[in-house]
Amino acid sequence: MALVLHDRVKETSTTTGQGNITLAGAAAVNFITFNTGIGTSNTTYYAIVNQGQAEWEVGVGTLSASTTLERTTVIDNSLGTTAKIDFSAGTKDVFCTLPASKAVYLDANGDPVGAASAGFAVAMAIAL
Repeated sequence: MALVLHDRVKETSTTTGQGNITLAGAAAVNFITFNTGIGTSNTTYYAIVNQGQAEWEVGVGTLSASTTLERTTVIDNSLGTTAKIDFSAGTKDVFCTLPASKAVYLDANGDPVGAASAGFAVAMAIAL
């Protein structure tokens, strides 16, 4: 089970409640499914947004079957907590994302921001 990130992974779902999300296929022709981009048994960062409500959630999930996303750990949500949102009826967009709290990048001065130390940034620069 690896942590996998992939561009353009986006599906829809009509799942309600706080359980696993049943994925209903790629959201549009320019997107791919979680099964294609992430792969069964792998984990990824995800976001779920209810199109008709002010409900959203960002977290870490596991694709336990080709169309089932298990919501393992919630990082943030529309309530400002780390609890699973009890999603109401409606179509949800479910997509792969990189949460800002997990990103490592260089600021305008070239200094590392996020989880990396200055030593890590130097080592990466040398390696690249």
